[in-house]
Parts: sequence; C-alpha cells; structure tokens
Amino acid sequence: MSQSEQLQSQLNRIQKLALIVGVAALALCGIGVTLNKAQFFQSYLFGYLFWFGIAVGCFSVVALHHLVGGGWGFVIQRILEAGSRTLPLMLILFLPIFFGMRELYLWARPEAVVGDEILHQKAPYLNVPFFWIRAVFYFAVWGVSIYLLNKWSHEQDRTGYPLITQKIEKLAGPALAGYVLTMSFAAFDWVMSLEPHWFSTIFGVIFVVGQGLTTLAFAIIGVKLLEDREPISGVIQTKHFHDLGNLMFAFVLLWAYVSFSQFFIIWSGNLPEEITWYMHRLHGGWGVMAMVIVIFHFFVPFSLLLLRKTKQRSKVLVKIAGAMFFMRFVDLFWTVAPNFNHGKFGIHWMDILAPIGIGGLWIAMFLSQLKSRALMPLHDPRMAEAFAASHHG
Repeated sequence: MSQSEQLQSQLNRIQKLALIVGVAALALCGIGVTLNKAQFFQSYLFGYLFWFGIAVGCFSVVALHHLVGGGWGFVIQRILEAGSRTLPLMLILFLPIFFGMRELYLWARPEAVVGDEILHQKAPYLNVPFFWIRAVFYFAVWGVSIYLLNKWSHEQDRTGYPLITQKIEKLAGPALAGYVLTMSFAAFDWVMSLEPHWFSTIFGVIFVVGQGLTTLAFAIIGVKLLEDREPISGVIQTKHFHDLGNLMFAFVLLWAYVSFSQFFIIWSGNLPEEITWYMHRLHGGWGVMAMVIVIFHFFVPFSLLLLRKTKQRSKVLVKIAGAMFFMRFVDLFWTVAPNFNHGKFGIHWMDILAPIGIGGLWIAMFLSQLKSRALMPLHDPRMAEAFAASHHG
C-alpha cells in the first residue's frame, strides 16, 4: 500500500469514528432536551462557539498568510483551507439556536423587555428578526471570502499561474478586515448580549484574538501529525515550527493585553452596570477557574514560548499547543457559562457532551475536506522565495 493510500485509510477510520462519536453525543444531548431544555441550549451554544471559532479562525489565519507571506503559512495552508471549508456545516448547526432564543437571551422575551428600561432602549438592535438578519449577513461575508480564497488557491495549485497569486493577495486584506468587523459584531450578538445590561467595546477583539490562538494551536497539532506525509514532509523544517511558535507566542501576548485592558478599564471604573460581569466570574469556583486561566493560558505558555529551543523542538511545541487548545476551551466556558447561573459554579453533563457532539461532526467534515486536497502539492510562486528565506535564516 502506497503512502497516499495509507494516509487515506487512516483519515477514513478517524473520520468514521469522529462521526459516530459526534452523532452519539448529540443524540444523548437530544434526550437532555426533555429533561432540561434551557440547559441543552446553553450547552449547545457553548459547544457551537468553540468549533465555529476554529472554522472562521482557519479562514482568518490563511488570509493573514496570504497577506504577509512566509514559509510558516505554506506548511499549514492545507489544514487551514480544509478547516475554513467547514463553514457550511457550522451554518447548519447554527440553525437550532433559533428554537432556543427565549432560553438563551433575555432580550428575546417580550415580557422582559416591557419591564426593563435598558432592554427597551436596546430593542431596535436587540430583537429576534434583526438578530437573524445580521447572522445571515455575517455568514454571507465569511462564506464569499472563504469560497473565493479556496477557489483561487485551487486554481493556483492546478495552474501555477502568477496572476492568481495577485488576486489572492488583493482579496486577503479586505477579507481579513471584513472578518474582524463582522466577527466583532457576531461576538456582541451571540455572546455579549447573553448579559444584555453589560457592554464592552473590546469584547469582539478578544473573541477574534482567541479564535486565532485556538486555530494556531490546532494547526500546530495537525501539521505535527502530518509532518511525515507528503507534501508536508518535503517542505517542513525546524524553522517553520519555530515561526509557528513565535506566532502563537504573539497571539498569547495579544490575548493577554486585550483581556487585561478590558478588565482594568472596567474594574477601575467600578460602575455597577459594568463590574457585575466580572463579579459573576470571580467568586466561588469561577474565581478558581479564572486563576487557572491566568496561570495556564498566559504565564506558563508565555514562559515556555520565550525559549528558542522550546519552539524548535516540535514534540515540545505540540504539547504546548495541545495545552493551549484545552485552555481556550476552558476560557470560552468561563466566558459563556456564568451568564446563565449568575455566579454559581457548575458544570452540567451536557456542557461536556455538546462540544464533543459538535466537535465530532466538525472533525468528520474537516477530514473530508482535508482528504480532497491534502496530498496535492502547492504551486505558489511565493514558495521558493519564502523557503529560501527560511533556509537562509
């Protein structure tokens, strides 16, 4: 059996297992609807946001690569493109949230809006029809950008025509800017409005940076698993792991900066309508989780990624990426879950099964997309220059 056939066989087995696990986990969550409808939608939203973040994060990082270039992007490009092409699945999986609007969002309950002056003032923006109109617009922007980037990348691989590279580079900048803007508003709509009396203008940026960080951790794990397979094995170098480690280090610093900026501004202002959000997350078990995030989401990876040898040893770097991937999961849970229990710490069994179920479907879709082009060589005119620079460095 050839190496290509072996890889296809391995990916087929993993895809089948992921699909079975995903369907089974969601089926159990479906039973949970009859037991606790509100909890089902709360857990479903959390699980959805995590995997959705990787899908659009893959799009943003590949757009960043096309914009700035560099050898690091070529070694993970196949993984990122495959991840971005899971957006149609995430669009379908977003639809069930329609049936849980009242359970998730206070502003979606007319009786609550009538008796609340703040919700009444925000009603022109926070209302169910406009919420879904905006969601359609967001997905349209992401979908068109992802479609064009993948279409032109495929044409480039097939023909090697230099002018296609220029088209991709011209699209990458506006696509990345469009992603930051629309994802910021999506974060306001889908997450920040869970606690509609609270607001933060930097909240969307924190979400965008977090998605980039999750995606980089995922890509490092993926490229490590495929480093012995063509076409990655023919181009991957220690330098590329070092570059990916540096990029993840930069995202860790950026996440810490924007997260602390939000905390410092709100805490120093000490306004009741603002500080409540943190009060719900800094007491009891949520406070312990916050400390775990500070230590293992920032201080530990910051200290490890400062070391050059850490980033050049791929086995060590992939362990850091795996830990960061898990901590992104913890950080998102800390952000979303306290909106529903107002400071009372708790983890429901559906908080575990819903992300597993959605993740199983996502991984199955991702592997399906990866298999379709995983073994195709890249034909990008910028590759020779980028890899020559990496080798010289």
